[in-house]
Amino acid sequence: MSEEAGPTPSAGPGDHASTSEEAAGSGAIGRVTVATLIAAASGYLVLLLAARDLGPAGYAVFAVFWAAYGMVTGAQNGQLQETTRAVRANVESRDRADDGDRARPWLTNVLVGVALGALVAVTSPLWSGHVFSEYRWLSVALLSVGVASFAVYAHLAGALSGTVSWGPFAALLSVDALIRLVASVVAVVLGLGLVAFLVITVVGSVSWMLLLIGSSSARRCVGLPADVPTHRFTANTVTAMAAAAASAVLVMGFPVLINATDGIGGRADAATVGAVVLAVTLTRAPLLVPLNSFQGVLITRFVDGRHRLMTALQAPVAAVTAIGVVGAGAAWLIGPWLLTTVFGADYRLSGSALAGLTLGATAVALLTITGAAAVATAAHRWYAAGWWVATIASILLLLLPLDVQTRVVVALIGGPVVGMVVHLAGLAARSRPAAPATRD
Repeated sequence: MSEEAGPTPSAGPGDHASTSEEAAGSGAIGRVTVATLIAAASGYLVLLLAARDLGPAGYAVFAVFWAAYGMVTGAQNGQLQETTRAVRANVESRDRADDGDRARPWLTNVLVGVALGALVAVTSPLWSGHVFSEYRWLSVALLSVGVASFAVYAHLAGALSGTVSWGPFAALLSVDALIRLVASVVAVVLGLGLVAFLVITVVGSVSWMLLLIGSSSARRCVGLPADVPTHRFTANTVTAMAAAAASAVLVMGFPVLINATDGIGGRADAATVGAVVLAVTLTRAPLLVPLNSFQGVLITRFVDGRHRLMTALQAPVAAVTAIGVVGAGAAWLIGPWLLTTVFGADYRLSGSALAGLTLGATAVALLTITGAAAVATAAHRWYAAGWWVATIASILLLLLPLDVQTRVVVALIGGPVVGMVVHLAGLAARSRPAAPATRD
């Protein structure tokens, strides 16, 4: 049984704790940090290359497709989260039960990916004309194939996280980001235009193929079982995806919400709305791109520390808060100059607005951390409730009769704070000694 799990999970029960601690310490912080820096930098450069190469009109088309892909795959992060939890919990309990009645996450995740891809294709006549203004059917085809492929990517990332196989996990993140970056450079040099950037949006997810070809550890981890039967794993995955869908709306889909509510406090000019949308993306990336990559690390950390969860929460919460506060100060001081220098004179926002948006990104990041803790303790309903409450609260706050910059800042801070309260309430309920073990 240990041979199937690869190098890290092959450790026996007696030495599991030390193996896990060593891997989670040096491996996670070192390798995954480098990989997330590569992912963050690559994401920035791809957006910059697209904005410069395509011009405002072309970039608008690209940005909509980028957001659509991000919203769907954002929901699929629920697959990564539940796979991480289930595989990690199974590795820890391998000495107590057989694998016969336990789910095979790879099969569930592949079927979910195929079903999502088919759903996108079948329903596309109803919505694609309202979303994709150019290359409508190419966009639908790319989106369908992309989400099916991403399901395997999410599964592999979750399985590697659950077995604390941080080397292959870091390689998966890096290859995914670098494929897009290299392809973007090629597209700009050869003048391939908008179609190339649409393809580039989805092409990175094939990195799972390269990793399975090149890594024996990845091949051993990909087929590991869960800690629960198939029906329970499937239900947990669907619940996690429902919550992740809310987070995708709040994170990737927020520019759509800004446009939809424009005019509430007096219609803003197009340049101001465009600057706000761009600033929301830019202020989030330094925190949310790395944190998204670290979700597997966080869930693994919280599974291992579920009996002292509040202690396990302290370090990531403190780190994200400190980064957010420092980032907000930097955004206030140099943000306006940086925005106009890099992206052009039309992108003008005040330092206070950029600082507020950075604090909003920090609030979303903290909500992501409390959500990871909820998943780790199998509090899937609390996890989903927190994200959906945060999303609904943000939408309601966007309807306040204020100018667009103020509305967006208030919504980005207020919504996540409410969602965090829900998550923490769930974690507190599950930590009470008298509470039933299965309470959700």
